[in-house]
Amino acid sequence: MSAFYDSFTEDDCAARGRGQVFCTRSVPPRESLEFWHDAVFATLVGMDIRTEGGTYDATMRTDRLGDLRITTVDCDPGEVHRDARRVARGDGTEVFVAVQASGTAQVEQDGRYTELRPGDIAFFETVRPYRTRFPQRFQLKIFAVPRRLLGQPEEALGRITAQAVRPRGGLAALLSPFMSRLADTSESYSGPVADRIAESAVGLLAATAAEQLGEEPAELPGAERVLLLRVQRYVRWNLADPALTPAVIARAHGISVRYLHRLFEQEGTTVGRWIRGLRLQECRRELTDAAGLGGVARRWGFSGTAHFARAFRREYGTSPTDWLLAERDRRCLEAS
Repeated sequence: MSAFYDSFTEDDCAARGRGQVFCTRSVPPRESLEFWHDAVFATLVGMDIRTEGGTYDATMRTDRLGDLRITTVDCDPGEVHRDARRVARGDGTEVFVAVQASGTAQVEQDGRYTELRPGDIAFFETVRPYRTRFPQRFQLKIFAVPRRLLGQPEEALGRITAQAVRPRGGLAALLSPFMSRLADTSESYSGPVADRIAESAVGLLAATAAEQLGEEPAELPGAERVLLLRVQRYVRWNLADPALTPAVIARAHGISVRYLHRLFEQEGTTVGRWIRGLRLQECRRELTDAAGLGGVARRWGFSGTAHFARAFRREYGTSPTDWLLAERDRRCLEAS
């Protein structure tokens, strides 16, 4: 794997925050396919990769969010095959769930065949052989999920491999855009927020697997949990809007304000407190000696400096100015 490990020093495959980016352009063209074999083996699982030519143009972005390993690949056309020999060398502790972002994929596993189109989702077992053909350049977003978290035995999961889960309605219509977006933005989340988002994503994947297996709705993760996830995502996307009120949020999701409050009560908080907490986190992150308090406050949805200062003191027990002075002193001590 010398070409693969040597690539860590190349700019095109430099570390990208918490994750890594690997690309075949970091090595000579004649070594590109061998490099890609090694990168796939190190990041996903071992498989044979075949192409029409002797070179290969591909990029891989990887990250970890809670219990999820997230990999996005952009590749030339080709075919991948995980045979029994490769399977015997793996530990089989993970199941792959893939979202087809662009191009198409022709998938074979467990005696079934299907074609994935953009937006489709598919489950892949890593403990049994599979073959996938990509007739044109494609992008695939792959989520490696610990088997135990899906709550299904190997035999059950074997009944839903090589089946396209189309995002036409139900859970699939929520899952496909959510997981695709998560793969694109995973590095923007950290700490408890990252863990909660990963937990929710795994819950949605487990619910989708159960739904595909025909289990009763009562056995699936609650619909309220799925709705809460949608609401929280909507809030994060509109956090800077000062007009973001419970009435606006409820109307956007076709529910009553009372029901919205009930969703957050089950989380031990209120809608307003949750929004205010997120806004204060963003404001505190941006506060510097050069940043005007009013500008930071208004950028994150507060009506002005006074409103922001009151909320900051209630949350952190000090004023923004005093916090900033203490933070400056702390950094000076650390630097000395």
